[in-house]
Amino acid sequence: MATSHFYPVGTAGAAWGEAEKAAWFALADDKKRSYADEVVAKLEVLKATFDVEQYGALSMDPARYPVFVIKSRDWDPSSKSCVLVTGGVHGYETSGVQGALLFASTRMADYATRHNINIAVVPCVSPWGYECVQRWNAKALDPNRFFVQDSPVEECALVVQLVEGLKVPAGQWLMHMDLHETTDSDDFEFRPAKASRDGLALAEESIPDGFYLIGNRDLPQKEWHAAVIDAVRGVTHIAPPDANNQIVELDVAQAGVVNSNSVGKGKGMTGSGIVTGLAGLAQYATTTEVYPDSKVTRRS
Repeated sequence: MATSHFYPVGTAGAAWGEAEKAAWFALADDKKRSYADEVVAKLEVLKATFDVEQYGALSMDPARYPVFVIKSRDWDPSSKSCVLVTGGVHGYETSGVQGALLFASTRMADYATRHNINIAVVPCVSPWGYECVQRWNAKALDPNRFFVQDSPVEECALVVQLVEGLKVPAGQWLMHMDLHETTDSDDFEFRPAKASRDGLALAEESIPDGFYLIGNRDLPQKEWHAAVIDAVRGVTHIAPPDANNQIVELDVAQAGVVNSNSVGKGKGMTGSGIVTGLAGLAQYATTTEVYPDSKVTRRS
């Protein structure tokens, strides 16, 4: 197969067809870590405190890729507000997956009891992506665009069905934290792959150095975002804007915060089920982003 000058799959100027997607999958389907050991095994100890439920499995290998939700006991959306935490929408983003599991094991029970809320944690939306350290799913689609009804991305369709099954009425989704990160591999793997897949030239982009949030353009939460940013400052640095006062080509709304459309995105998944759109969207919903490869010294 002919190759572009910047990626081993595809031809410069031509979008991928099925043959190129199959060639990409042959390269991408390379297990680099164990979903069973690093994610599923960690759920066992949580079963004593929470309802740990399998909500589906990837059809490519159901035994290898079951997906789970961790729910606080006595789930009752009719009388208690609901909080959703999701990790691993992009499977290669390790901190979101492990951060969701760490939250469940250390803080979730206390938060649920002290604040009288329901909490659901989906620690790894994309288990194949986690094992193979890939942003896309096995069909070369970005899950963080497809949290919609009748989604062509199986990982997203399963989560949409899960959210529907939680039967949370309008106004009862209080908060949703969708945990992401951006690594240096975006520069040498994902961005070249995406440009090649779409038949585009490889554009030069910068990775925001630090932590930042992507809120919902239609439902901004300035004070809440400021509180999150201020809390994170004590742990690591906040990503500064670029020369255009932007982060990831979005205008900076406030320190460390940009806002974008939520349709199809992970942060909008509470509004993609039975109660759709703004009526179903969590009041406080955001994507968290962090740059783990930063050379800036972290605070302890």
